[in-house]
Amino acid sequence: MKVTCVGAAGTVTGSNYLIETEGVNVLVDCGMFQGSRQMEERNYLDFPYDPGTVSHLLLTHAHIDHSGLIPKLVHKGFSGSILCTPATADLCRIMLADSAHIQEMEAEWRNRKKRRAGRHRLIEPLYTQDAAAAAMEYFMPINYGNDSILSPYVRVRFSDAGHILGSAIIELWVKEKDREVKIVFSGDLGSINQPIISDPTYIQKADVVFIESTYGNRIHKSKESTYQELKEVIIAAHKDGGNVVIPAFAVERTQEVLYVLNELYQKKQIPSMDVYIDSPLAISATEIFVKHPECFDEETINKLRAGSHPLDFPGMHFSRSAEESMRLNEIKSGAIIIAASGMGHAGRIKHHLRHNLWRPEAHIVFVGYQAQGTTGRLIVDGAKRVKIFGEEVNVKANIHTIGGFSAHADKDGLLKWLRYFNPTPSATVIIHGEPSSSLAFSNYASEELNISPIVPQLGEIIDLDIAMGKFKKEGIAVEPLEFNAELDITWEKLDDIITRIGDIEDIPDFKMRESLTPKLREINERLNEIREHLAGKEV
Repeated sequence: MKVTCVGAAGTVTGSNYLIETEGVNVLVDCGMFQGSRQMEERNYLDFPYDPGTVSHLLLTHAHIDHSGLIPKLVHKGFSGSILCTPATADLCRIMLADSAHIQEMEAEWRNRKKRRAGRHRLIEPLYTQDAAAAAMEYFMPINYGNDSILSPYVRVRFSDAGHILGSAIIELWVKEKDREVKIVFSGDLGSINQPIISDPTYIQKADVVFIESTYGNRIHKSKESTYQELKEVIIAAHKDGGNVVIPAFAVERTQEVLYVLNELYQKKQIPSMDVYIDSPLAISATEIFVKHPECFDEETINKLRAGSHPLDFPGMHFSRSAEESMRLNEIKSGAIIIAASGMGHAGRIKHHLRHNLWRPEAHIVFVGYQAQGTTGRLIVDGAKRVKIFGEEVNVKANIHTIGGFSAHADKDGLLKWLRYFNPTPSATVIIHGEPSSSLAFSNYASEELNISPIVPQLGEIIDLDIAMGKFKKEGIAVEPLEFNAELDITWEKLDDIITRIGDIEDIPDFKMRESLTPKLREINERLNEIREHLAGKEV
């Protein structure tokens, strides 16, 4: 029995794990890589397995870094069932369609640039809206706590992970060699006492545990101090005469911010300011939230019974159309603008950052994880200028990072979840984290729980028999898949060269630029041919 870490190992995004057994092949998640250009190019590579040989996909939750490559998987030959909770299925319907729309728009934008530059090799979107709709036909929702028999060899159960609406911990029982092995995937575990949704479920039995480590080296601020910090930012922005711009994930984070704003507003702790939700996806997600009270915590249910809606209050406006969104650019002060994406690298938030980052009176509030290479990460790391839509924008606004909003458990939360297993699992595998976080959490778990975790890298294969200590003499538990580290170095060098060419093309000296441009275009064409060859796709 083997598990291949196709994604979210040595990195946070691209969650994808192939479980190979004697009886059936099962995937856990099929997510998109996000972050740097080098990382996102991985989305165009072929899967290192034949999708047609996979019988089932078990989906932990709807976030794109866990679900975003499902349309590609189906297009490449997958025809099995996609099991998830009902809330996850509803969210995926809108999120995959939105992701496809972004792919189509970006392909169209890049192709316009190619045509203007006289380059005729056009690109295709990663997948289309039609492909996203077709993929939804394979979804099979199952409720929390219900066992589903996938085959005579495999059964599965979903339990609440407390991360976002519908998020799940996966318990998987696999029969092989006259024995049954229980594998648990944590999915993304939520924080304790997170608004609206329930806390994570604690699982007691497992032979092998795969646990995330997004914040395995951090302790979050308390919810009280987090809300106090947001209150102070809003008061400061009101005093300074600027806007508050909040990049937020459309699912969960937007709803949590609305919940907190409503609490502060009802208690009259913040001044009256118009709140704009400028994200059709977030608006649709908020509507889906109301349909799934089975995911709510007791406090939220009690508020709804009392006739108080925690996601609605005076002064809140929804901007669905592009025209409504563009009108927000005319607002110079007195507004709280919440828009996706949460990392600032895509979606309508890019427009709001371009119109507010350079304003000293504006306040930009990051309330979620910022992956390496994203616009948000550059800003929180102290960049003085960032490029948005090809334009250099000075960062003069007040920048705030409020970590307590995280929908991920911190180090203590992850350790608490692991402690509930009794007896201790035979193997613990730490995934879904940047190397510094995963390795730090491995050390914490080793010291406090007296275990020896496995920390795989991208593409590595884990032999579960060896990992559990059944056949130690037969070899090592983790072996590398042929992902080729030299290929990563090649990608990095190509990205660096192309970035430098872009800098040269932007030099202000017109005559010099004019003389260099033809040769630069020729070099760019050659580089793109190399990239297309490496990726196995025109990009």
